[in-house]
Amino acid sequence: MKIVIAPDSFKGSLSAVEASKSIERGVKKVFPHAEIVLKPMGDGGEGTMDTLVAVTGGRKKTVWVTDPLGQKVEAEYGVLGDDKTCVIEMASASGLSLIPKEKLNPLKTTTYGTGELLKQALNDGYYSFILAIGGSATNDGGAGMLQALGMKILDAENKQIGFGGEELDKVQSLDMSDFDSRIKASEFIIASDVQNPLIGQLGASHVFGPQKGASSEDVLLLDSCMTNWANIVEKHTGVHLHNLPGAGAAGGIGGAFQAFFPSETRRGIDIVIEYSKLNEALLGADLVITGEGQVDFQTASGKVPMGVAQAAKSNNVSTVVIAGSIGKGIKELYRFGIVSVNSILNKPMTLNQAFERASELVEESSEQIVRTFFHKQINLKKEVLQYEN
Repeated sequence: MKIVIAPDSFKGSLSAVEASKSIERGVKKVFPHAEIVLKPMGDGGEGTMDTLVAVTGGRKKTVWVTDPLGQKVEAEYGVLGDDKTCVIEMASASGLSLIPKEKLNPLKTTTYGTGELLKQALNDGYYSFILAIGGSATNDGGAGMLQALGMKILDAENKQIGFGGEELDKVQSLDMSDFDSRIKASEFIIASDVQNPLIGQLGASHVFGPQKGASSEDVLLLDSCMTNWANIVEKHTGVHLHNLPGAGAAGGIGGAFQAFFPSETRRGIDIVIEYSKLNEALLGADLVITGEGQVDFQTASGKVPMGVAQAAKSNNVSTVVIAGSIGKGIKELYRFGIVSVNSILNKPMTLNQAFERASELVEESSEQIVRTFFHKQINLKKEVLQYEN
């Protein structure tokens, strides 16, 4: 019996590593001697760095940086087990989780801290980067990050603009004479499954601005400011970010990478699958158990359960999903090889109660899933034991 355990984090309660161990405990209640392979996952959002560090035997370094509102905060970057590849998680320096909900304001928030993380990693001698850009609190087109790396973003009076998305309306020119020259000699893989353009109804401001605290009026202002930014970037680089797929990722930082960095964008889950060697682990497996906090129609757009199921299907292995909650549109998931989607909740409870009991609930749910999936083997084993006795 071989079972592969490959969940994402359960946001607010369990990391991917913790969720993996909870599932393992549930499986062992049924099959204590089974071969169990733990492969915690991530999709480019929060927790991706921790996952990649864990599965490769890497390490993390703490750095003081500027948070989205201009205050100092401790952030981390990871170094993979090869001691060559650096993982930077944007959320660590510029994420939504760093700001109280009542203070969210994409007119003011900056990506400067993400640039500081990058600069420190460059100073530490790294030239190969994976950038996980999910969970940002910003809508500044990556301008803050570029400033931290030496670019001068100038207004009509030839002065540096301030922090935040509203400042992009002031941009008149770019001075790249002090932009960190080591960037050209480095390679950057951007972990993102967002295909939104930079501006317009499907752009960064309209689609992601509201979840970062933007009012309807703010959204219109931010999109106008971002349009000016796109015009100036095109004037200096020739790169037309306006409707470029992926440029709107993480408040437009995706566009900054496309215009100013030697980079390629890949689905976050594909990167984690590669570095975790999930496909190798799936060889000879009888079942894969994956999961995340919320499973719904968005899961099919490149989230962990879908990516894991696709890999499992290509290896002729069935996948079962566990979830903190189940939303609309999960039928779409079944065509990717997912057998069933199962909630961990076993009775009515508040969100806080679910968070507090998450480890226990995941363990119990995993035990029941395994009992159901392998009921024929379990019954056969009972019959053999009865015969022998």
